[in-house]
Amino acid sequence: MDFSKAQFQALIEDITSGLGDLSHHLDRVGPAATAAANRWYVPSDVGAGIIAMANKVIEVGKELLQLFIDVLKGATAPIFMFHDAWQWMDIRGSATGIASALTEQHLVVDNSDWSGKARDAYVGSVSNHSNAAARIGAVASSTSNCLIGCAVAGSAFYITLGIVLAKLIAATIAAVAAFGSGIFSPAGVALMLEEAGVNTAIIGAALTTLGTFLAAQAGTMIVLHGEAVDATAFPAGKWPTSNTSTFNDATVTDGDADWSLAGG
Repeated sequence: MDFSKAQFQALIEDITSGLGDLSHHLDRVGPAATAAANRWYVPSDVGAGIIAMANKVIEVGKELLQLFIDVLKGATAPIFMFHDAWQWMDIRGSATGIASALTEQHLVVDNSDWSGKARDAYVGSVSNHSNAAARIGAVASSTSNCLIGCAVAGSAFYITLGIVLAKLIAATIAAVAAFGSGIFSPAGVALMLEEAGVNTAIIGAALTTLGTFLAAQAGTMIVLHGEAVDATAFPAGKWPTSNTSTFNDATVTDGDADWSLAGG
């Protein structure tokens, strides 16, 4: 599954709009139940039961509504992850470009105009810089992949949330219709309560799956941290030095002697 920023933003807008719809239909439950309970042909004990069921529907519905509001607070995380993953790939491109440019096959330093210890030392040390840049590119690539994986997992969770919300809205509408029917039927109320129970379990399972994935990704980030502090490409935790202080001898053979032998 790929991550689409535009599609995800549209999904979050739909969920946000759906929460407004759910809240609106929950507000209709109470008046509909009161109207049903007050019908002249409805016995008082039945009317009390209608009101009690309506209160239960409202209670469960508002709890679910608050749950949706809470989980929606993290809805921007996948977008930021996608954005950061994109930037890390830009870093990878820059780093690998430097690594490639510093390889001996691309960095042409012949001995026609520059020869001696300086030239030899430079060619000998430049590979360290190429390796360091390549390491940055590898870490950047792994970080980007980790972030995009988290963004995709987050997107999948909110897709599940959107499906659950649509079912709950339909069930709430059915409950309102049940209360408003001429001959009261508990079928709509039962549907609402059943959907609430089943879909709460679905949300819980989705949260567990998401948590398990993110925990694994946290382990990946620890590995990435280990690669970042690995001193193989970064001696003493620093960018490789050029050791220019040791370059005390060089020769220019193009006739203008810009840089001659030390003491020459």
